Amino acid sequence: MNQMVKNPFQQTAVSEALPNTMTEIKAQREASEIQAMVFMAKQFPRNQIQAADRILNACTRQTLADSAVYSYPRGGQNVEGPSIRLAEVLAQNWGNLDFGIRELSQENGVSTVEAYAWDLETNVRQAKVFQVAHKRMAKGGAKTLTDPRDIYEMVANQGSRRLRACILSIIPGDIVEMAVKQCSVTQAASVGATPEEIKETIRKLTATMGKFGITAENIQDRYQCRLEAIRPAQIVELRKIYTSLKDGMSKPSDWFAIQEVKKSDAQDLNAMVDGAAAIEEKPEVTTETTTKPTPTEEQFAALVEAVSTGVKEVAEVLEAYALTDEQKAEINAL
Repeated sequence: MNQMVKNPFQQTAVSEALPNTMTEIKAQREASEIQAMVFMAKQFPRNQIQAADRILNACTRQTLADSAVYSYPRGGQNVEGPSIRLAEVLAQNWGNLDFGIRELSQENGVSTVEAYAWDLETNVRQAKVFQVAHKRMAKGGAKTLTDPRDIYEMVANQGSRRLRACILSIIPGDIVEMAVKQCSVTQAASVGATPEEIKETIRKLTATMGKFGITAENIQDRYQCRLEAIRPAQIVELRKIYTSLKDGMSKPSDWFAIQEVKKSDAQDLNAMVDGAAAIEEKPEVTTETTTKPTPTEEQFAALVEAVSTGVKEVAEVLEAYALTDEQKAEINAL
């Protein structure tokens, strides 16, 4: 009786079932980790008084206070709010919170990402799922990213703003307001007591603002005084403006009169040739040309977050920024 020769390269049932087995093991491990976190949260519930004390103590650190609050102009007023760094500190000290960013899938040059925050005690969860294109806006146009490190950094940058929104929707609003107020008090106390300390603070802050094309003259024009005469309250405001610019919540032209000025010829050439005693000069004609700023990758991610949360309107963003067709489509889709 003839017997079939077994193909040594044929896949067996065990090898075919291996991927499914690995998926099941991973799912079981994640479920066990979640059960363990919930169990520990129930066994050791947070003490809200102690948690609030830890948050207030953290907000007394100058390095945190300087980057804890951002500010942006809206409707003739300055709107302030907690920054990404402060939201992370709030979650860490409030306790029994599971929060983070995870990549759900990556295909066709697009990553599907989820930012989430979960209160393990009350079972209140907030999550935001969004997509990140593997492209970086440059002067020459969109640049496709292939380096895994560049892709990771882009996902992390855009995910951090969604993560902030998730955390702030979980933690009680009065705790957040208390932390923001304490950070403002810390900022005011860290300005300096002596004129030398204030002068040094202003010097460092002016150098930092220079990263966004803001000069000392722009700051002086805003406050209508010399840098040496700037008051401590104005220094605190400048720090909040810097945090807003760094997080992409506003642009330099929202705060400072940054413009280009073109000059025309100022003298009448015929009068110069005739050697007239009184040379008639033509008044200088200054034309202000306002160019729309091109947002960076981080600033555009912040604009998307601002529109999705209702902080900014779609028409406002489209009118104020020079966006690419892809960016306009993403904003219009919100």
